[in-house]
Amino acid sequence: EFRMGCPEDLRSAGVADDSIDVVVTNEILNVSLDKRAVFSEIFRVLKQGGEFCFTTVIADRRLPAGLADDSCLLRAGFAGALYCEDFRRVLRDSGWHDYRTISRQPVPLRTPGAAGKVGLATFTFRVVRTFKLPLEDICEDYGQVAVYKGTMPGFPHAFPLDDHHLFIKDKPMLVCGNSCAMVQETRFGKHFAVLGDKSVHYGPFDCS
Repeated sequence: EFRMGCPEDLRSAGVADDSIDVVVTNEILNVSLDKRAVFSEIFRVLKQGGEFCFTTVIADRRLPAGLADDSCLLRAGFAGALYCEDFRRVLRDSGWHDYRTISRQPVPLRTPGAAGKVGLATFTFRVVRTFKLPLEDICEDYGQVAVYKGTMPGFPHAFPLDDHHLFIKDKPMLVCGNSCAMVQETRFGKHFAVLGDKSVHYGPFDCS
C-alpha cells in the first residue's frame, strides 16, 4: 500500500500510532528542515520494539549558519548534515535514547566550491538503526549474555547488529542492557537466547 505524505507529518497520510513494524528511509533526513519532527513522527508510528533503519550524512562539527539552503551544498548532499553530537541529541529528544551505526564511510567533497563553504568540516555517510524501546542513554552492565542461534535468513554463521557487535552462531556474548533489549525485544528475538535479567547492576558497560 502506497500513501502520499511528508515525513514530518505522517498523521496527515493516515499512519496511526504504534502501527508499523519497520521504517526504512534513504537520505531524506538530510533535506528535511525539521529533523526533530521526522524522528518524532517515526517514533510515534512504530510499534513497541519496532526498528527504524536509515541512511544519513553526519558532520564532525556544526556547519556555519545559513548553509541549510545553499544550492551548492544541497547538490552535494551536505547542506542538512547534522554535527554528530547534535544528531545524538535530536534523536534522544525524539524518544530514541540509543542508536547503532551499521556502517560508515567518509564522504569526499567533490562539488566545486563546497570545501570553501564548510571549512575544515569532514563528513561521513552512515547506515543507522535504532529501536522503539525503553533504552538507557549509556550502555549499562547487568551481566546479561546473548547467544545467536544462527536461524536468521541470510545470516547462518553470524549476525552483525552494528559495526562493533558481531554475534557468532552459538557463541555466548556478554552484552549491555541496551544491546540485550535490541536482540531480545524486537523482531530478532526468536533468533536469540538470552541469559540473565536486569535485577543486578554492575555499573557502566564498555560497548566500544
